[in-house]
Amino acid sequence: MNTHKKIIVPLDVPDLQSAIALVDRLPQVDFWKVGLELFTSSGPAILEVLKSRQKRIFLDLKFHDIPNTVAGACRAAAGYGVDLLTIHATAGQDALRAARSAVQEGALQAGVKPPQLIAITLLTSISSRQLAIDLKVPLELPEYALAMALMAQESGLSGAVCSPQEVAQLRQICGHDFLLVCPGIRPSWAQKADQKRSLTPAQAILAGADYLVIGRPITGSDDPQLAWNQIVEELTTLA
Repeated sequence: MNTHKKIIVPLDVPDLQSAIALVDRLPQVDFWKVGLELFTSSGPAILEVLKSRQKRIFLDLKFHDIPNTVAGACRAAAGYGVDLLTIHATAGQDALRAARSAVQEGALQAGVKPPQLIAITLLTSISSRQLAIDLKVPLELPEYALAMALMAQESGLSGAVCSPQEVAQLRQICGHDFLLVCPGIRPSWAQKADQKRSLTPAQAILAGADYLVIGRPITGSDDPQLAWNQIVEELTTLA
């Protein structure tokens, strides 16, 4: 895979017009992430725009509900013909399995290829201290992320979303066929902001990440194209 195809850029903008403007500004980007804010404001219209331009789509809605509700949402989302779809692992194994089956059903009904369903292990904005004190989870953070990834794998999901700091352990234990997507990527020249568990793009790829979600270092830059080129150049040196 070309190194630039490993980068997913989030469309973290408030409306459809802003999203189209950003896509126009970065024509080199092959893979875009549509999250809660944009999907809530624009609905599936942005997905149609991206598909019309032959872009790959990561629909990052992070479903988290009872199994029946999660299954219904995944069945509907699969019909959009997106490439990646997310669910929180903490919804539990019954919900994960229901979602997996529903994705296949929804895609078959719509006549499209089913998306790869991946589980959120733990949001990258959460630190070890917050996991223990705020969420009252007694496990160490790497152990917890691994447990969530293994539950997703046992439930038949295609992969997991994890911070780059856990990706090496997950890759070793979950194997090479388990897709690992890493947000919280920050080049050495970028601010970490609210990301607590980050690595540089090169470090994350070397650790075993399949895809890197890189947002504000690119989209928040005064020159997004320059920022994109810098990151691609960094990854090209690994090829």
